[in-house]
Amino acid sequence: MHHAYRRMVLESLPEQARAETITALAVLMNLVEGNSSGYHDNAGNSIKFGDIAQHFGVAVNEGTLVRRLRRNERIHNVNQSVRIDASSDKPLTLRLHRNDVPDPLPSGWKVSGDGSATVEIELSSAIDCQLASTRTVAAQAAGQLPDGFDPGSLYASRFHPRGLQMAIVAVSDALRMIGIPWETVRTTVRPEQIAVYASSSMSQMDEYGNGGLLQARLRGKRVSAKQLPMGFNSMPADFINAYVLGNVGHTSAITGACATFLYNLDAAVRAIRAGQCRVAVVGNAEAPLVPEIIDGYSTMNALATDADLCRLDNTTTPDYRRACRPFGHNCGFTLGESAQFCVLFDDALALELGAEIYGAIPYVFVNADGYKKSISAPGVGNYLTMARAVASAARLCGDDAVQHHSFVQAHGSSTPLNRVTESRIFDRVAATFGISSWPVTAVKAYVGHSLGPASADQLVSTLGTFAYGLLPGIKTIEHVAEDVHTSHVSIANKDRELESPAIGFINSKGFGGNNASAAVLGPELTRRLLGRRHGTRVLSAYRARNEQVLGLRDSLEAQAMQANPAPVYHFGEDLIDEDLIQITREGIRLPGDGGTVALDTPDDFADLGN
Repeated sequence: MHHAYRRMVLESLPEQARAETITALAVLMNLVEGNSSGYHDNAGNSIKFGDIAQHFGVAVNEGTLVRRLRRNERIHNVNQSVRIDASSDKPLTLRLHRNDVPDPLPSGWKVSGDGSATVEIELSSAIDCQLASTRTVAAQAAGQLPDGFDPGSLYASRFHPRGLQMAIVAVSDALRMIGIPWETVRTTVRPEQIAVYASSSMSQMDEYGNGGLLQARLRGKRVSAKQLPMGFNSMPADFINAYVLGNVGHTSAITGACATFLYNLDAAVRAIRAGQCRVAVVGNAEAPLVPEIIDGYSTMNALATDADLCRLDNTTTPDYRRACRPFGHNCGFTLGESAQFCVLFDDALALELGAEIYGAIPYVFVNADGYKKSISAPGVGNYLTMARAVASAARLCGDDAVQHHSFVQAHGSSTPLNRVTESRIFDRVAATFGISSWPVTAVKAYVGHSLGPASADQLVSTLGTFAYGLLPGIKTIEHVAEDVHTSHVSIANKDRELESPAIGFINSKGFGGNNASAAVLGPELTRRLLGRRHGTRVLSAYRARNEQVLGLRDSLEAQAMQANPAPVYHFGEDLIDEDLIQITREGIRLPGDGGTVALDTPDDFADLGN
């Protein structure tokens, strides 16, 4: 229901919409809970809907978007290397538990004891060892999930990495917002016509995934049986298939650095256009707010560290809320955690089921940079993706829609190099296509850089702009930096109303030359195109079915406004009995209502014979 977007433009919303979003977030953050008789706070005190914003507005504002890291993430547990001197003239004696004695015994160690649980170690040579220590991470600003919101508490998430917890909750939310029971969708199309495209760019790096796997032996602990498999970057797709959808159709987990979501979206759009699938669940989940990743990006001089922010503002106290400043005077990007999922239908299925149409994706364009001297430097690829995206929209929708009713969701990473190179691309493309003043915004100012899902964050903001006509301003900057190209580009630090926004261009520039851009068509423009293709009679029948869908969706939203709904999570349920699978030359029949997978795959070489 666009609450994530509405949080970004909260001060520009009408009073009722603002109260609804604050209430939705207060429920999400476990500040209040509701039922059929009203709301109450954590102390059990009754509170009216209209008073929630007054009582909890400050907590909601301060506990969302980019802010200082939670304490646990600010502290980096490290091992400090030390050398302990000893010699044959001055041996050193240690007392250890017998089970802690290394095997094999290091050189220069002599063990003695009386058979008890404790032994004496005499060291006749120096030893190098590591002592547990802590350090504070250099960059303490990040885009974080709302305070008090714990996705793992909503279902049986034992030993699940945080990124997978977020994926389960996010895809469940996406399914609810379809407004059509998933069973209806699943039984309307064949099993092989459903696909899932989901991944995490940097895998699962907390203690329950690859982070714990790599740390265990170095910290003197045991590797668990779950850490390695849970760490795969394909796990978001695997979890959705196995525990949410029960999907037996196509599955894919593509990664492309910061353009990962658009890479997955591109694959889904291509599959639907080719008739290979009719339904695609697309998204990413990333939980990179662990000290090791923050430390890594800080060492690359990529993050806005506390020291950098202080130098930038000539102060001794970092402004964490304004850490990310796209196209302003900035010093590096700000990490964020995010999980975003969308559901794609082909146009005929959307009309048949009466699905609420939030927008449409005609094409996604992906291009590499070619030869380059630095793997991290920007290159020519983003010129190609942006120009191709704009050209495709102009051909499909006309020059007027592009020139007067489009806007750009910039990658906007908040680095000094990005503000120059990306704005120059926008400026040159705008000039080529006759755009005089192209509205540009950057969602990372609000939520930080979530890596894999970053362009999905941009998509969510784009859909909100279609719904409300408001383009979020880059409110973390005082003014646009002098080296930003603005001849044909308009960047504002306040929310602004757009006249009938119809096309949003999403741009992503990934590490290593992973460039991707997409044109997103608004719902009104999409419905006009559907009317052209399918006729007014089909569209009229669609509108009647759509009213029922909206009723169910709004009912589900009303429930979510009172209490956090349990995610869809089917662990060990409805397992397929392989003995009951029926195989014929025409298809494979799954037991129960699993449907039949057709074996009539077109073969372009069938005419060649055997």
